[in-house]
Amino acid sequence: MPPTDPAPPAPTPASHLHQHQHQHRHQQPHRTTTHPGAWWLWALALGTAATRTTNPLLLALLITVSAYVVVARRPHAPWSRSYGAFVKLALAVLVIRLLFTTVLGSPIPGTHTLLTLPEVPLPDWAQGIRLGGRVTAEGLTFALYDAMKLATLLICVGAANALANPARLLKSLPGALYEMGVAVVVALTFAPNLIADVQRLRAARRLRGRPDRGMRGLLQVGLPVLEGALERSVALAAAMDSRGYGRTAQVPAPVRRTTAALTLGGLLGVCAGTYGLLTAAGGTYGIPVLVAGAAAALAGLWLGGRRTVRTRYRPDRWDTRAWLVTASGVAVAALLFLANARDPAALHPGVVPLTAPALPLWPAAAVLLGLLPAFITPAPENSTGTPVGTPMKEPS
Repeated sequence: MPPTDPAPPAPTPASHLHQHQHQHRHQQPHRTTTHPGAWWLWALALGTAATRTTNPLLLALLITVSAYVVVARRPHAPWSRSYGAFVKLALAVLVIRLLFTTVLGSPIPGTHTLLTLPEVPLPDWAQGIRLGGRVTAEGLTFALYDAMKLATLLICVGAANALANPARLLKSLPGALYEMGVAVVVALTFAPNLIADVQRLRAARRLRGRPDRGMRGLLQVGLPVLEGALERSVALAAAMDSRGYGRTAQVPAPVRRTTAALTLGGLLGVCAGTYGLLTAAGGTYGIPVLVAGAAAALAGLWLGGRRTVRTRYRPDRWDTRAWLVTASGVAVAALLFLANARDPAALHPGVVPLTAPALPLWPAAAVLLGLLPAFITPAPENSTGTPVGTPMKEPS
């Protein structure tokens, strides 16, 4: 009887599970993430919209919109936990502004006296400044409205920090700003690493029964932390030098002078145009000067990028989703600019006489356009690489 080939061994559960995961990994579609620059433009546009109003209802709506997008689309990464710190900073701004108004007084006249503090007499050269005195409801309300504008701007910046990956944002920077961006990213990541080292060393000392508080504990924890930071900085410097960081290409002198003139002139134009937009007197020339300055600065950055000899590995593409995210924020800012020009009283409620602010309908509907990124961008992924909320499949 001719010999027959042995039957193949039956697949074990482990090999079957490995094959299932391998097939699932190949069949799973590639998920793209939103460009970090789009998140920053969206958040800065919301912050710009906040500068055009002191209506606390509209400002609270802007904060709610940014918070909803952050909760829905914030990735699970250490750098995305900064939103809470910005919210605390915004609350601190509100408290400090109200405290200053209470102690130093307010230029807003008021008739509703809440309390009267002992007034400290000041010399003649300090005319216009007072310590103590009457604290009115009108003055506190005006200070609250004005502080909420700055607090909303800070929270919008915090939303950009929580949504945009700093490493990917650094990779997307123009070549002329690459070295500056590396310095900023290294500086921003230094504090979290330092805090993590302190927590790790204090936990290790507690497990060994050694003190981790007081001057003695601070000295015995601080020295290893500084040693670790020094070793990390030396390793980072060696890695950057081995990758050619800081090496530039030869560029003719006329190109360098043109680059410097365009960049400096463009930045000055951007500053002048922004000042014109934020003031009532410069509303006519603000937009043209801002556009011209931004064009000159971009041209200078493009020319300056010729000195940087580096390549990008898998650069982030500015796709349709990034355009829609940016457009939603720009639409909110543009519509609030229009509302401020047509009906400034609705966006800047008065405090004398003291009345409750009203919510203007179509500016509020315009603010809701900022929710668009929460529905058109992909959901954040967990540590297993699957979107949050996706049920796990049982191996067959």
